[in-house]
Formats: sequence, structure tokens, C-alpha cells
Amino acid sequence: MSHFLISCGGTGGHLSPGIALAEGLAERGHAATLLISEKKVDARLIEKYPHLNFARMPGSGFAWHPVQLARCIVSQLRALRFCRRLIRERSPDGIVGFGGFTSAPVALAGRLAGLPVMLHESNRVPGLAIRTLGRFATRVYLPPGVHLRSVRAAAIRYAGPPVRREIVRTPQTAARVALGLDPAQKLLVLLGGSQGASALNQWARDHVASLAHEGVQLCCVTGLGKGAAENLDLRSKLGSPVRSVFIPFSDRVAELLSAADLVVSRAGAGSIAELIRCESPAILIPFPHAADDHQRANASFFERQGGGIVVEQSGLGQLRAEVLELIFNDGLLRKFRGNLRRMDRANSLDLMLRDLETLTAPSGQPRRATNTFAG
Repeated sequence: MSHFLISCGGTGGHLSPGIALAEGLAERGHAATLLISEKKVDARLIEKYPHLNFARMPGSGFAWHPVQLARCIVSQLRALRFCRRLIRERSPDGIVGFGGFTSAPVALAGRLAGLPVMLHESNRVPGLAIRTLGRFATRVYLPPGVHLRSVRAAAIRYAGPPVRREIVRTPQTAARVALGLDPAQKLLVLLGGSQGASALNQWARDHVASLAHEGVQLCCVTGLGKGAAENLDLRSKLGSPVRSVFIPFSDRVAELLSAADLVVSRAGAGSIAELIRCESPAILIPFPHAADDHQRANASFFERQGGGIVVEQSGLGQLRAEVLELIFNDGLLRKFRGNLRRMDRANSLDLMLRDLETLTAPSGQPRRATNTFAG
């Protein structure tokens, strides 16, 4: 049995694949400690996983503003001390980092301890942590078709973000009934990522009545701290009751995505992976201020693969028309779902699990073949 430290805190896009990997390792007889941040969103996301081992670490994200930069440097030094102490206490066999500000300290501590360090990048534009640390890593997992010149070719393997095993498509009618929604009416689900999106929440508030007028139910996940839960009972133009729901958080993602006819979402890699797994056609709205504009790159790839369309945040004025055009076009929605099914052929989780076992096999034991990846 091997023990891994997995750094995955800060956002749902980092934490969800970390949880998927930890559960996969446990199924194969290994142990894992997941390093998360001190942010409230991490505390809320982990409530559903009491069977996993989490450790909160200090740290804050990088910023160029002098005060924030100084705070980042101090917090990262504290995090490095924390990780070095944790490595001495738990004697892990390997380090896995999913990017973000929690990855740098543990990757560096692992390197100093002589441990294999594996990094995973979910986005189609590698982030600062992966670009900086990748040249020192034993393995770097990248999305298919993405290249990183700073990393030696022998260290690169291609694997999308691992998806939690609970994220599977369920029958649409059953999912809607479980969520208290009408199975006979169209449903639009709006997601702003694990922390919510104020611009999308405002769009939902502005258009909930007009969508209900057309017979479209709305379920908007606003994000923690961005409004209280609320149920609205409205009417369609035919007089039928239409329910719309605003909720701060949902840990029933598979049901929510399976229930939807159409999803409006930010374009984080984790969200896209879950849309693909649940075969949920989507209109993606890239966050215009995302680091290195990575959400636009993610969204463009999704659109080229035929999973849905992209609307820029500057074009939110046209979003209602796009939603109504798509949500009643059953033939196009079926085409999108077929494309999403095709996109989900590779099982990134199993590929990573086999490779991690190879990289951390005890000295003297035969290592498994490493030809489980292309590239």
C-alpha cells in the first residue's frame, strides 16, 4: 500500500479531481491525505466526504499588487514549513498536485524530501504553478493536445481531469422529480463554478420571469455568500405553474446536470468534465478575468468538439435568445449529447491510478509497464 499527499484546495476545480483521485486510490488499497486551503468553499465541499482524510494548510494566491504579493510570499513560506513537517510525520510515497496556490509548497517539500512529484493540469492553458514546477516533476499530466515546452517530453502524459465516480448521468425524469421540479417542463440550470458568478446570477434574476413565461424552469446555483435559497412560483404564458429555484450550493451535481435540458456555466475544466460525463449540453460563459484567459481556451475546445456553444460575458444581452433557441431544439440537443458521449471515451482516473502505482512501486518490486498513456 502506498500513501499519497494530494494538494487540491482553493477551488472546486482543484478539489473535485483530488477527491476523485483519493477515492480511486482507496479502492485500490492505497491511502491519501488531501491538502486543502482555509477558504470557506473548501470546508463546504468536503462535508460530503467524511471517509477521506483532509488537512488544512496555510497559503494564499499569487498577485502582483505589492501588499498581496508580500502576503502571498509569507503565507507560502508558512505552507512550506507545514508541508515539510507533514511529510516527516506521514512518510508519503508520492506527491500529487492539481495546481493552484496549494501545490507549490507541497511539491517543493516533496522534491526536497526526494519523493516523486506528480502534477496535473486540467485547463487547456497551463497555470503558473504547473509551468513553474513542471520542469522538476517526475510526471506532468496534461489535457490531450496541450503542450508545455518547459517540461521534458519523457515526463508528460495525457489525461483529462479525473471525475468523481458519483458523477454519472441519471434518467432525466427521475432527476427532476428528486429535485422537486416538473419533469414535463424544460429546465435550464445555471452554474457559476464553486464560488458562483455574480454576472450570471444577475442575469438569472433579470430573466427568471421571462423564462418562466416561455415555460422554462430555472435552477441557479449562486455560490456561497451570494444570496439565500429561494423558490419562485411563477406562471407561463399559458397559465401553467413554473417553479424556479435559487440555491447557494449543491452537492447533487450529477442529479442537477442530468435533470437539465441545457446548462449555462462558467468554463472551468472541472465543470466541463462534469458536463461531459453527464452528457449535458451547455452554453459556456468564460470568466473574462481568469488567469491567462484559460476559460476561453477551455470553452473554445468544448465548442469545437460539439458539446455546446460559447457566449462571451460581454454578450449576455443575447443570452436569453440563445437559451430559448437551443432549449426547444430537441434535435440539436440530441446531437450535442452524442458529441459529449464521444468526448467521454477516455477514463483519466484509471489511467492516472495505474501510472501512480508504477511511479511509486517499492524498490525491488517489478514496475508495471508505462505504456498506458499516449504521448
